Amino acid sequence: MKILIELPTWLGDAVMVTPAIENLSHHYKDLQITLLGTSAATEVFKNHPKVIKIYILDRKFSNLFKTIKDLSEFDEFFSFRSSLRSKFVKYCISSKKKHQFDKSKFKKEHQVEKYNNFINNSIASNRLASKLILHSNIKSNSNSNINSNSNSKLLGINPGASYGSAKRWYPERFADVAYELSHQYDIIIFGGPGEKEITSDIEKYLLTKGVSNYENLSGKTSITELINKISKLDLFITSDSGPMHLAAALQVPTVAIFGPTKDSETSQWMNEKSTIIKMNLDCQPCMKRICPLQHHNCMKQIQASDVLGAAKVLN
Repeated sequence: MKILIELPTWLGDAVMVTPAIENLSHHYKDLQITLLGTSAATEVFKNHPKVIKIYILDRKFSNLFKTIKDLSEFDEFFSFRSSLRSKFVKYCISSKKKHQFDKSKFKKEHQVEKYNNFINNSIASNRLASKLILHSNIKSNSNSNINSNSNSKLLGINPGASYGSAKRWYPERFADVAYELSHQYDIIIFGGPGEKEITSDIEKYLLTKGVSNYENLSGKTSITELINKISKLDLFITSDSGPMHLAAALQVPTVAIFGPTKDSETSQWMNEKSTIIKMNLDCQPCMKRICPLQHHNCMKQIQASDVLGAAKVLN
């Protein structure tokens, strides 16, 4: 059985789609999967035992045409995207059966359930969504440049969020939390290439507080390296983001800070050691990239003490 899958764009959604992929893997025997997607999304699946080939898609239509031309014929095609571009891909693909995710058909469910039910509807199945699954080669040891205080625990701080500034808590408050925990934990600051400014601000605040047992890895890790680093954490404090979902898959104790997004749909899936910090304001969730009311109260009103209290419970 040869199937082609177009993955969601974002890292977090790629992780949340893993139960749906496992659903397909259980349904079909002798399955061979070819993947289409962004570099971040596809890297999540590069060690999946059923994946035989991966094609990276970028924004250039010339490259898209070339990729489609290179593809062979498939028994089935599944797209977890619903954009006009994805509909064009679906039209061009040579496949006996074609299925495309329609977000308007799935409401009031967690995103993991939406993706899984899309597959159930496509293959006439009723399999429940499993835990998030990463087929990764986790290394037993991880090199570190932390000036350690010989702490036995490791704290991860992840302040960034690709969706937009409205999802981001403040660097000085992340630093306040890290400072208070620095006597118990060594600290790793995570972030993507576009989040170096906010992670640098956290680093500056830590230095002014005399904290030296940290490492800033912003823009320095591949997805595979990120998975390996997160797997070693004893505690993760994060915004609603891709790394948050990686931590859920790895069952890392997590404090997740939510502002404008729907925690009912994008919170950590099946992580028993997870807690959500949010304000429950009337304007939440607005689902905007930038605060439309220009006050950002959903994040501004969350104090370092709120996060520290949640961390203490998970400790």
